[in-house]
Amino acid sequence: LAAAFHAVPEQTRALWVTRTTLTSSESIKQMVAAAEAGGFNTLLVQVRARGDAYYAGTIEPRASELAARPSFDPLATVIEQAHAAGLQVHAWVAVNLVSSSVSMPASRDHVIYRAPEWLMVPRELAAEMKKIDLRSPAYIGRLARWTRANAEQVEGLYTSPLHPAAQDHTAAVIGEIATNYAIDGVHLDYVRFPNDDFDYSPSAIEQFKSSVLPDLNDAERLDVAAREVLDPAAYPNLFPARWSDFRRSRLTSLVIKIRTAVKAARPSAVFSAAVVPDAQQAFDARLQDWRGWIDQSLLDVICPMAYTAETELFERQIAAARAYAGSQPVWAGIGAYQLSPSQTLSHIAAARTLGAAGIILFSYEALAAPPNTSGSVSELGRAAFGTAPE
Repeated sequence: LAAAFHAVPEQTRALWVTRTTLTSSESIKQMVAAAEAGGFNTLLVQVRARGDAYYAGTIEPRASELAARPSFDPLATVIEQAHAAGLQVHAWVAVNLVSSSVSMPASRDHVIYRAPEWLMVPRELAAEMKKIDLRSPAYIGRLARWTRANAEQVEGLYTSPLHPAAQDHTAAVIGEIATNYAIDGVHLDYVRFPNDDFDYSPSAIEQFKSSVLPDLNDAERLDVAAREVLDPAAYPNLFPARWSDFRRSRLTSLVIKIRTAVKAARPSAVFSAAVVPDAQQAFDARLQDWRGWIDQSLLDVICPMAYTAETELFERQIAAARAYAGSQPVWAGIGAYQLSPSQTLSHIAAARTLGAAGIILFSYEALAAPPNTSGSVSELGRAAFGTAPE
């Protein structure tokens, strides 16, 4: 029976549930009831939001929003209530995005303070950051200021998969969740670079340099050493294709480490990732090779974030993902936050027609926000799926 319960439902009807709902048992209860009444069968709950824990963990600090309720365990509460209602629960984790740049983490145990050398740096700051002492507050301060000034292109501070130790940390965090909770799946988010202009941190460039040096002859070494005096990004700039490959392969190795940790702890857990819907754009601009992840069987489910209001574009993106995924299930990520109920329903219908194995709506909170209520989520679900849950 347990094995059957963990199997991917025939058709996944999921909601992304953000951390704002996880701050009280009352709001969780209301959310689970609304999802059940709407015929949804899967909840993706945001338990690692920004390098913090909406669960009882030992590796990262507890979310500051839970400070007033030290004994409350949001993830345990969701699992207990959702499983009682016949709903599956997947732990949704932000992988590389670990901090806002506007409100910095309060806890000194946060990863940005414990390991600033793991933070991604944009190309524009490569020379400047090399001169700042990693352990001085000025290092994170400068990075945060730049990030705030460039909020339209980067959401916050990211850890870099170029560091094996950073990979190990992230895999340990997610592995602990899979070990300690009866989750039905793990869902990766922000398993990407903000854009192609990251990670130019001093230690990341050193990692790349170490991988390139053995292949250079003496003349080339002298040449690049001379260039490096003037340009700390000399290696990435001289070997751009290899630099992109290096970053992509390190991101893939992070996915491998996380999958290994999750499956060791909970073999039946469904391992999924939210990805940039255009595979080539994901590969080039975000260094996210999700086609390669499918080819290597690293993901059980691919979730393209097809957040568009244009029906034709949505259909193209889902059809392309389906075509590439082959027998691998695709859950269509629908940006319901920017759609009318009728548009959301037409996107759901289109995804099903195209053979998607499921849909995920972003997000429960957007659908229930005033003037709507949690009842609006149930109404939408009933309209989409009919009243009889599978």
